[in-house]
Amino acid sequence: MDDVPHLTESEKRKILRGLAPYEIQARKSGIPGHGQGAIYPIAESQMTCVPFEIPSHWPRSYGMDPGWNCTAVIWFAWDIDHPYIDRDNNTRYPAVAYDEYYVGQEHPAVHAAAINLKGGRWCPGVIDPAAEKARGPDGERLIEAYRALGLNVAKADNAVVSGILTTWDALSTQKLRVFTTLVHWAKEVKLYRRDEKGEIIKKNDHLMDAMRYNVMSGFAVAKVPPDDSGNGTPWFAWSPEMATPGGVWSG
Repeated sequence: MDDVPHLTESEKRKILRGLAPYEIQARKSGIPGHGQGAIYPIAESQMTCVPFEIPSHWPRSYGMDPGWNCTAVIWFAWDIDHPYIDRDNNTRYPAVAYDEYYVGQEHPAVHAAAINLKGGRWCPGVIDPAAEKARGPDGERLIEAYRALGLNVAKADNAVVSGILTTWDALSTQKLRVFTTLVHWAKEVKLYRRDEKGEIIKKNDHLMDAMRYNVMSGFAVAKVPPDDSGNGTPWFAWSPEMATPGGVWSG
């Protein structure tokens, strides 16, 4: 539509009126958006941002969805400088998703080594609580296997309905932004949908689950990166309570 010179702005507005957000981008630019039934029917341009330098005092966390066919991880940095009140009157903090990991059919040791290399062994994460019952290749509980391999992971809140709603709120209001460099996330979010019965299609949703875990539980475990300069508060001394009024980072 943007490349059709004979359409006036008034005519364009009439055509776009009533379209869902995910349809507007496709109709205007010709770039495919989300299909019908999309769980996050939000224009990708609204959910993403160009990578920027993340302030060193923003705490980090990751959400992890382990599996044989795909193990997915997404890292957040939490903007503790701009708290807001959500629809349930809870204090929350904006976040930016700045990195991802997306690999299948590998031993937990391979995943753990890559995750520690990407995020640093100091960075805590939240994992699908099913990992407490799932078994690793040697018969041990998967969550314990990952902990033994050096991952600092806690069980995530896996409430699907409230988790999707909270994530949708964050994405649609730009309280959660995703770096444009997260190519696997960008592919999954387009495919993440419900079927004709309203059920979530459990396919190609690994990063979507990992994102939801991080939205719901990541801030509670988040840590500031290690302070290599020797100045300021070291990462292991920070806790989420320090972001509340009167805390170290409250300004």
